[in-house]
Amino acid sequence: MIKIGIIDDEVLARKVLEDYCSKIDNFELVLSTGNPLEFINFAQQNDVDLIFLDIEMPELNGIEILSAMINPPKVILTTAYSEYALESYNYGVLDYLLKPIKIERFLKAINKVSASNIIQTKEHTGNEELQIKHDGMPVNISFKSILYIQSFGNYLKIFTDSRMYLISETLINMTSLLSENFQRTHKSYIANLNRVTKATRTHVLIEDKKVPVSAMYKVIVFKKMEALR
Repeated sequence: MIKIGIIDDEVLARKVLEDYCSKIDNFELVLSTGNPLEFINFAQQNDVDLIFLDIEMPELNGIEILSAMINPPKVILTTAYSEYALESYNYGVLDYLLKPIKIERFLKAINKVSASNIIQTKEHTGNEELQIKHDGMPVNISFKSILYIQSFGNYLKIFTDSRMYLISETLINMTSLLSENFQRTHKSYIANLNRVTKATRTHVLIEDKKVPVSAMYKVIVFKKMEALR
């Protein structure tokens, strides 16, 4: 089941989405609220796979919510204002729905959820794995084998001990699927901090590869590395 959250301060808009979600067999609605802070608190304690997120709300708008969350779920934005569309895709959203939302457009958006190359993460006797689709085939990648991940246009390069995988996905969605030892180091990189052999002010060394560390992420990268020692 895909656990769904709806965050919208308009009661009628929530009701429309609740009705649409009820028609999808593998959707489980776990939260529908007009309070963004309620959602943030709920998401810290519960699993949410996909949210329908309104942009214009009184306390926090949708973009501010995405900015505040470290590991956000997959997101479909909903709004009556088209001018936010370009900015929203900077946050790796799956789709952008303009109100009033028609059922046909809703169905087109959720098809992108099932079409995602990221299937799930799972544990096998304590060994966490990332399950992806590569060249149309499912592939399991052990977290331990991942060195780092690099953004490459609309794709990600996953570098492992044995090879590189190229998939269609965003860094923000990938971050939500990885374990605590993975950390964003740069707008275009995620590093497995357990595989770092050396660190400087500008990069970390993993095997023989230099992974850049930007000023924005430097403090959290080095704090997390200290915690993992």
